[in-house]
Amino acid sequence: MLIDIYVLAPARTVALVDGFAGIAYDKNDAKLVRLVEELKEREAAGYAYESANASFDLLARRTLGRVPEYFRVEQFDVNVEQRYNANGQRVTVAMAVVKVDVAGERLISAAEGNGPVNALDVALRKDLGKYQKYIEGLKLVDYRVRILNGGTEAVTRVLIESEDEEGERWTTIGVSPNIIDASFQALMDSVIYKLVKSGAPA
Repeated sequence: MLIDIYVLAPARTVALVDGFAGIAYDKNDAKLVRLVEELKEREAAGYAYESANASFDLLARRTLGRVPEYFRVEQFDVNVEQRYNANGQRVTVAMAVVKVDVAGERLISAAEGNGPVNALDVALRKDLGKYQKYIEGLKLVDYRVRILNGGTEAVTRVLIESEDEEGERWTTIGVSPNIIDASFQALMDSVIYKLVKSGAPA
């Protein structure tokens, strides 16, 4: 695990930041220590960054103050309902609504999907205003769920693999007792990583 490496060899932090994030930093920056602490806390909560390179990249960048606030999600809502379609068949449909603030402009997007995560994915990427052109080629290609402990209060880990228009793939992670929340965390990281990777202006 990444955390084990940090604990046994703190200097390895620098190499991993280089390898995963590839960003400029001061090796004596106290924020590197904070990054190690943050990783420990998150691993204890169920995160596994060795399987989520893009989320680790973003965590490192955020800790070092290198991720702009491209947009802010003010609210999202997901509903799943059963109804009869035009052919009289009973079907289950998921709908999501996402409200975002992009540089003071409030945008609302709604989408249907073959499940709540698919609906959220489509709604989130439907309209990001001035950043839309940077995510046009982004798509979700794999979705994995792991239950970290049993019972009705189980914590869920979600891993999402995404791909861009050039065929490059990356993985993001979300952890929460609520599978929708965990999924949204991973979806958000995927979109933000694409904006960072594309050099989108703040």
